[in-house]
Amino acid sequence: MQNFTRISVLLAAVALTSLAGCASTQKQESTGQYIDDTAITASVKAAIFNEPSLKSAEINVETFKGRVQLSGFVSSRANIDRAIQVAQGVNGVQSVSNDMRLK
Repeated sequence: MQNFTRISVLLAAVALTSLAGCASTQKQESTGQYIDDTAITASVKAAIFNEPSLKSAEINVETFKGRVQLSGFVSSRANIDRAIQVAQGVNGVQSVSNDMRLK
């Protein structure tokens, strides 16, 4: 009986520790959020790639908790505006931060 109690306590401690490791904080994503953000990043990159007026190699995309950051160098203000519009149109994007610069 005493061994059963010790094993139960040990398993409960391991379970709580592993669950706490998967929780998100302000500066860290949970595993599920990381997977969601990876999918959003891929979708935004694909949308930018499929936009004929944009050169996708010039625009970098990063996502953290649904917030997309666009960076890189583009040739015109119209390209910046179009890239922001395209990113905002992707499902799951909560906001878009522009860090793109003109060449």
